[in-house]
Amino acid sequence: MAGDPILLTTNARRYKAFFYCNSVAFVTSLVAIILVQEENLVKHHVLEAAMILDLFGLIGAYAAGSCRDVSTSIYAMALAGAVLVYVVIHVVFFTLDYKVTENNDQKDRLLEKRRKRLLLFAILTATITYQAGLTPPGGFLLQDDELGHRAGDPVLLYNYPGRYNAFFYSNSVSFMLSIALIILLVNPNLYRPAIRSNALSVCTAVGLFCLMGAYAAGSTQHLKTSIYIFALVVVVLFVAVVVLLVFLLKGPNINSNNSAPKTKDEEGKEDGKKVEERKGGEERKKHEMRKYLMLLGILVASVAYQAGLKPPGGAWQSSGNGYEAGDPVMRNNRRPRYLAFFYSNSISFMSSIVVIIILLWQWLQKKAKGEWEEQSLRVMNWTIRLDLIALLVAYAAGSNRGWKTSVYVAMLIIAVLGYFAIHMTLARIVCQLKKSKERPAV
Repeated sequence: MAGDPILLTTNARRYKAFFYCNSVAFVTSLVAIILVQEENLVKHHVLEAAMILDLFGLIGAYAAGSCRDVSTSIYAMALAGAVLVYVVIHVVFFTLDYKVTENNDQKDRLLEKRRKRLLLFAILTATITYQAGLTPPGGFLLQDDELGHRAGDPVLLYNYPGRYNAFFYSNSVSFMLSIALIILLVNPNLYRPAIRSNALSVCTAVGLFCLMGAYAAGSTQHLKTSIYIFALVVVVLFVAVVVLLVFLLKGPNINSNNSAPKTKDEEGKEDGKKVEERKGGEERKKHEMRKYLMLLGILVASVAYQAGLKPPGGAWQSSGNGYEAGDPVMRNNRRPRYLAFFYSNSISFMSSIVVIIILLWQWLQKKAKGEWEEQSLRVMNWTIRLDLIALLVAYAAGSNRGWKTSVYVAMLIIAVLGYFAIHMTLARIVCQLKKSKERPAV
C-alpha cells in the first residue's frame, strides 16, 4: 500500500533487522538522556553500558539498511571490529616501552582536552555518515524495471557501480571508525593509552580522509568534478600557508600578550605565581579558541556534507533527454546556479575538514609555540569565516531558482550587518556618555 516502506515489501527480514536495531538505539539514547541525572546509575557505569548497547544497535541498523545483500552487511560490520583490533594492537606495541613520568595532573588535563576534541569529531562523523549511508546520493528506484533493477535499490549502484562502491565503503569506514572511537572514548582505561599512543589520532585522520572521499564520490557522477574537489583541498592549504606567512612577516600582534617581551630584570621582579597565572590564562584562551573553531568546523562540515550529497531540486529518477538517473535536476535546468551552489558548498566542506584536521593534529600543536601558534589560530579563524561566507553563497544559490531572490538573500545579510553596526555604535556612544558623567569635576 502507498506509504509502506519499499524495503518491507522487497526484503522483509532486512527491513525488520534495520527497524528494530534503529529503534533500540533510539529508545536507549532517550532513556539514557532521561536517567542521566541519577547519580547511582552514573556511578556504577550503567548508562555507559546502555550507550554501548545503543552504539551496537546503530551498527546493526546501518549494516541492515545501507545495503541489500548479506555479504556487504557482514563487511560493513567487520569494519568496526577491524578498527578495535587495530587500536588494541597499536596500544599493545606502544605500552611495551612506555614509562610513567611526572606531572600526571597536567597530562590528565591534556588527555581530557584531546578526548573531547576526538569525541566531537566522532559525533560529527557518526551523525552525517549514518544518514548518508541509509539515503545514498541519487536516491532510490521507485519501481522494478525490465533490466532486473529492483525498487528500493540505489540509483547510483546501477549507473556507476564503481563510484557507488567508492562512496559506500568510504562512508562506511568513516561511520564505523566514529562508532569505534565513541566506544573507546567512553572508558578512561581504554582511551588513555589509545590517545597516548596516537592510535585514535590515526583513526581520526583516516576517518576524515574517507569522509572527503565519500563526498567526492557521492556529490557528483563525473570523475573530472571529483578531481576538482580534491584539488580544492590543495588550494585551501596553499591559501592558508600564504596567509600564515603574511601574518608572520607583518610582525608580532600588537594586542597579543606576547608582543612586548619583558627583559630579564623585569621578569625577575615578577612573582612566580603571577607568571604561572599569566601563562595559564594565555593557554586557556588558546584552548577556548581551538574549541570554538572545532565547533564551527563541525557545523559547516555537517551541513555541507549533507547538502552536497543531496543537492537542491533532487535527482533524476530515470535516464533520458540528455541526462542520466541520479544526476541533479538543477544541473540540467539551471547549470550556472547549480555550479555556484556546488563549488561554494564544496569549498566550505573541504575547508572545514582541513581546519578540523589541523586542530586535531597534536604534533602541530606541540611544535607551534608562541607567535607561530597564535598566527596559525588566526589563519584557521579566517578560514572558518571564509567557510561561512561560502555557505551563505551556497544557500543563496541553492535555496531558490531566481536570481532576484538570491539578491534578496544578499540584502538580508547586509541588513543584519547594518543592524550590528548601528547597535555597536549606539553602545559605544552610551559608554562614552557614562564615562563623561563619572569623571570628577576639575
